[in-house]
Amino acid sequence: MDIRFALKRQYHAGLAMLRECVEKATDDVWLAGTHPRNFWRIAYHGVFYTHLYLGQTEEDFKPWEKHRDGVTDLWANANPAVVEPYSKSEVISYIDLVNGMIDNTVDHLDLEREDTGIPWYKNMGKLEHEILNIRHLQTHVGQLSEILMAYGIDGEYWISKA
Repeated sequence: MDIRFALKRQYHAGLAMLRECVEKATDDVWLAGTHPRNFWRIAYHGVFYTHLYLGQTEEDFKPWEKHRDGVTDLWANANPAVVEPYSKSEVISYIDLVNGMIDNTVDHLDLEREDTGIPWYKNMGKLEHEILNIRHLQTHVGQLSEILMAYGIDGEYWISKA
């Protein structure tokens, strides 16, 4: 199996799972959680970093047109501001945008590059960083699906391949 084909399928599956979580969230769940780990913020964090780390380098990254600085911070020690949440439809649009970039972007990555292109990830090649990116996305999908299940909202939160 071609590694690019596998990466693309896993990115698409992970983003489909994230989309499912966002779609299933009721209005109260969307806003649930203790700042800064509100449901909506975890969802946005997941898609934002998938988008950022998908590219070859940090310099190649072009933020989503509705991105607001500081919204991706999930740690209280980062002292993120309390901000108006993105709507579910905005986050779904962003997920769809990133999902639409997957195939072309992965096809053009230099997966043999010995660095990640992201300054804070050192001693790691690009291929390993792409795998890390998928794991990062899945961590947040897991958080969101657990929150949904705690609220009694079941869904098809597992997609093995897209």
